[in-house]
Amino acid sequence: MTPPADQSAIKRAATPLPLDEALDDLRDQIASFRFVLDAPGVEEARTTQQDLLNQLDDYLLPRVRRKDAPLLVVLSGSTGAGKSTLVNTLVGERVSATGVLRPTTSSPILVCHPDDADWWLDERYVLPGFGRVPGPAPDAVVGDQLVIMKNDVLPKGLALLDSPDVDSVFEDHHEFASQFLSAADVWICVTTAARYADALVWRLLHRARDHGATLGVVLSRVPEGGEEIVEHFTEMLKENGLEQAAQFVIPETTVSGGMLPSEAADEVQVWLGGISEDEDGRADVIRSTLGGVLDTFRTRVPELAAKVEEQVALRTMLREEVEAAYATGLAELDEATRNGSLLRGEVLARWQDFAGTGDLERALHAGRGQSGHRGSSRRKRSPARVRALKAALRSALESLIMASAERSAEEVVNRWQSRPAGAMLLAGREEALDRASAELSRRVTRAVSAWQDHIAELIRTEGVTKRSVAKFVSYDDEALALVLMVGLFGFGTSEIAVEGGTSAVPQRLLKALFGAESLRSMSAKARADLRGRIGMLFDEEAIRFGQVLDGAGVPDETTPVQLYQATYNLEVAR
Repeated sequence: MTPPADQSAIKRAATPLPLDEALDDLRDQIASFRFVLDAPGVEEARTTQQDLLNQLDDYLLPRVRRKDAPLLVVLSGSTGAGKSTLVNTLVGERVSATGVLRPTTSSPILVCHPDDADWWLDERYVLPGFGRVPGPAPDAVVGDQLVIMKNDVLPKGLALLDSPDVDSVFEDHHEFASQFLSAADVWICVTTAARYADALVWRLLHRARDHGATLGVVLSRVPEGGEEIVEHFTEMLKENGLEQAAQFVIPETTVSGGMLPSEAADEVQVWLGGISEDEDGRADVIRSTLGGVLDTFRTRVPELAAKVEEQVALRTMLREEVEAAYATGLAELDEATRNGSLLRGEVLARWQDFAGTGDLERALHAGRGQSGHRGSSRRKRSPARVRALKAALRSALESLIMASAERSAEEVVNRWQSRPAGAMLLAGREEALDRASAELSRRVTRAVSAWQDHIAELIRTEGVTKRSVAKFVSYDDEALALVLMVGLFGFGTSEIAVEGGTSAVPQRLLKALFGAESLRSMSAKARADLRGRIGMLFDEEAIRFGQVLDGAGVPDETTPVQLYQATYNLEVAR
């Protein structure tokens, strides 16, 4: 996995922290986000995230804060492997249920020396999410509670936990088994001569290897003459990188009172006694498991960060889809306001009525010495045809903008629906998002009216009349603003036949009045202002989709960087 480009900056920023504080910080970073967007491998990433949190809460933080805590040995395996029978045998009494009904372990059983019972009954320490019940307790006790059994046979400083079956028919048993394994100082995987090659067994063993656990493996119910089975199992362990695991063989034998003959588990008993009674051996186990688990964080957390980066990339892609759809709509709108397509129907009729009946001519006032005197200042109310043309232009432009906004919203929805991540975000929102927002019409009306006023202001402030005609002509600002709009919208560029050869009237008139350079400047400013106003409207429309992304809690660009930083801080703390 490739870390961010600014890893050097991360290293410079890192300051040494106590190990427990570095782990606390890492835990906060891992818990700070969710995998929201549907993508390949996202379920595995969610599992990895939860596994890391479980291991931090249930093993690393408690163990780092209290290195003198008793060792936790978790026995795990598939249904019927004989875990409960082995636990009973090791402690010399029936503390865990056995039998033909599966699963037999309906509640997690933890067996410890009486001197350690207070430690295990305290919910602040290992497995803080689980309640505690002093044993013996009825088999009906189930759920997120540990049954704590006292036993004098077990050495002080060691506890055995009979975990629910990893292949239990009950879903919560799977979760408990996984959580217990994350909390273990030592794992003992129990399998049988008949099922040792099952994929489930090797998934469990691979997890132990990958999580850095101190590992013991028990092959039980080996029939007489089963040397080939033992040799094959040993070879499989070696092929899977598990040759360092402590290996034990229990022959097929009679089970009585939920227990094996005591000698059947002697080797396991000696091994457990050695790692708990000898202080150096116990310290070695703690160092080995703790170091092994921390070593796995060097790859597991960056791998998780890489999956977060995929979420960030998906978020960016979905935002880009929004931007692209509205940018396309804006470009199409820009073209539609240039090519004359806007000047049809009502607008064309109102223009011809204005230009062909003398109102346009009256907007220009011939008279020596009246240069710069605006007709608009002499009129308190524009002629009816001017008002009608202005209203027609405004209505046509508003309709064009609304139609483009509708298409852009629909396009975003189509693009998102074509991607699993986008379709998930849209679920239940399609009808609200595949059209323009309810308030857009009102905002468009305000924007277009403000733009028309801006054009009139341009005519007043920048429409300096050419010196050659200034002493003969004065003009009406509002009327010429409409002429400029008609010219901007491409009058004469479309295929519409315009009567009387007046197709070039706007450009000829305006060029004659203001000159080519002044006209280009005003036209560019008017068009840029219109585009800016429409762009702002479209940006506001696009915000709706950004709010969906933000509201879903998709991680942003800072999240993986903070994970890399926390991982580096952990290495410094070690």
